[in-house]
Amino acid sequence: MPPPASLALISSSPHMRAILAQVDTIAPSDSSVLLIGETGVGKELIAEYIHRTGGRSQRPFVKVGLSALPAELLESELFGHERGSFTSATSEKKGLFELAHTGSIFLDDIDDFPLNLQSKLLRVLESREMMRVGGSTPIAVDVRLVTATKVDLRELVKRGLFRSDLYYRINVVPVTIPPLRERREDIAPLVEHFLAKYLPDRRVPVDGEAMRMLTAYSWPGNVRELRNIVQRIALFANGTIGVGNLPAEIRDDHPLQAVVRACGRCLSEEGMTFDDVVSCLESNLLREALQQAGGNRTQAAKALGLSLSTFRDKLKKHRLEEPDPANGNPS
Repeated sequence: MPPPASLALISSSPHMRAILAQVDTIAPSDSSVLLIGETGVGKELIAEYIHRTGGRSQRPFVKVGLSALPAELLESELFGHERGSFTSATSEKKGLFELAHTGSIFLDDIDDFPLNLQSKLLRVLESREMMRVGGSTPIAVDVRLVTATKVDLRELVKRGLFRSDLYYRINVVPVTIPPLRERREDIAPLVEHFLAKYLPDRRVPVDGEAMRMLTAYSWPGNVRELRNIVQRIALFANGTIGVGNLPAEIRDDHPLQAVVRACGRCLSEEGMTFDDVVSCLESNLLREALQQAGGNRTQAAKALGLSLSTFRDKLKKHRLEEPDPANGNPS
């Protein structure tokens, strides 16, 4: 049974389409899936797509935002509790794992899962049984597990903040979802998709310069930010959408600001030397400048305050040489 139209996964990027093909391959199985990606890239949508196109599509799909649940209530919310198990437990309560029985459960922000509860989660996943808080009778749970993380769990394992055995249990099939700035081919179709969603009764075109700015913007909030901005634009749309309809952060975006927001890896990843960080930042800055200049090196060099010869040398150093659309060759 095909997923509902609202779950369409829209992409023109070859990289993203290859990832979605992988998702289509694993969806019919019962294997645990770990979705890896920055906040806002669409992990929840892909998790629901996996469920709706799999063998459990007619069974429950329970979504859990772990970072939104208070730590002191998390165990009771996930595994339930018996009446009288603690002061406010005036009646028995089914946990979210019980509610997801025979279906799928999506644990978002698994990197925020408390260390003291990780062993209980592991036991539930391994034994397919759980015990309510204050309970004495095991309860069978049959669920397909999909988890999501916004950070590299291997780093948390190294730092002793995440159990290695739980990591290997949930990381059966890892799927890394790239940020929107690394799949800019998806921006235009996503803009059109969200415009059609928020303005279903009329077609509102986006002029070329406005779309160029939308495509060049670094999108630190990824698809979620794009959706919210298009919704805002749609509220005031009256005819063709132009540069004047775009928010200030998009009109005024600068390559240097963009790269600092974009380069989360070199600003947070452990084990990188000073030279590694500088090289990573420089490479991303060059790439962003070229993107915003539409591949024109003269304009990109000017935006960065570099001479064209220096800019070319740096492109060569970072192996970023591509034909300049202004003259059709890389020199």
